[in-house]
Amino acid sequence: MADLRTTITEVVTGLGMLGYDDVEAALVAAPAALLNVEPSDYETLLRAWKERRHPDVFTAALMNGAAFLAARAGLRGRPPMVVEWKGAHRAPGDEVVPADLRIDHVYLVSCKYLSRIVVNASPHHLFDRLLAGGHGRRGADWFGEVAPDEHTALYAAVHSALRDELLTLGDFELPELLDGLDARQRQDLGHRLATGWPGDAGRHYDAMVERVADASARRWREAIGTDGESMLWRLLRIGSAPYFVLGAASNGFLRLRIATPWDWRRHFELRAFDIEPRAGGQPMVTWRAIVRERDTRAERVVAGHVEIRWSHGRFAGRPEAKVYLDTPHEAVPGYFALQ
Repeated sequence: MADLRTTITEVVTGLGMLGYDDVEAALVAAPAALLNVEPSDYETLLRAWKERRHPDVFTAALMNGAAFLAARAGLRGRPPMVVEWKGAHRAPGDEVVPADLRIDHVYLVSCKYLSRIVVNASPHHLFDRLLAGGHGRRGADWFGEVAPDEHTALYAAVHSALRDELLTLGDFELPELLDGLDARQRQDLGHRLATGWPGDAGRHYDAMVERVADASARRWREAIGTDGESMLWRLLRIGSAPYFVLGAASNGFLRLRIATPWDWRRHFELRAFDIEPRAGGQPMVTWRAIVRERDTRAERVVAGHVEIRWSHGRFAGRPEAKVYLDTPHEAVPGYFALQ
């Protein structure tokens, strides 16, 4: 089963689309029209509801489903024949649309609650392959590839600071070279470093952060070239199929219709797409697009940033690139309010 909060947002949204206006009644009914939800899923959700876990999420999800049922751009008051839940499995293909529900084999819906993350990819998939095509094989360690000297120096500083301590405690032995770490040692080292960098390793980490941010931004610019429009569409998860986003943001409900590239070009034109490195607690790259509305000629800005970090703790896993949307969803060109 997926994370409980995620399961609530997705399954209960589907129940709201089927016309239920009471959470407990919907969970007890376990309607056959909502596919791929097991009896154990309903039992878990019903227990969570009775124990008053995430009551606001339950209520918001049911209300979002009801809003989609009533919306002119949605179901227009017609109860669907079938609502399919994707569940916790990973998408089997190259899917731009982050759909969690499919209604009557036509409508695709993504459920997003208080999350600004739009893409979570490997650095190679984002900066080199521009999110195009399938995920493919993961590349080499990004930190070691774009900042090899700083990466090596950082590990050497960690090794020097921890070597005597580990020998005294009788703990695991660190190899002299980073490439010598096995999976267990990486995991143990990640736990060891969770509270901070030992000795002067923090200084070496700062140097690596700056180099990784600069190199990542440069490679991303070179890969994009003059086609910033396609990159922006991929970052915003705008694809060939229209879909809907139902969820919540910090300022209330999130109910959107997401344009296709065809729709987007009818309404907007890209004026600039800029990328800049930003060093901080971890390597970051900012992205910013200036978009002009075709009807009013007014310009709008949509911006975000990418955080590049180890996936399971320091040195424990390969780096990942998390893409964040800093502009409020409702202000993004191509994200239209559901009516």
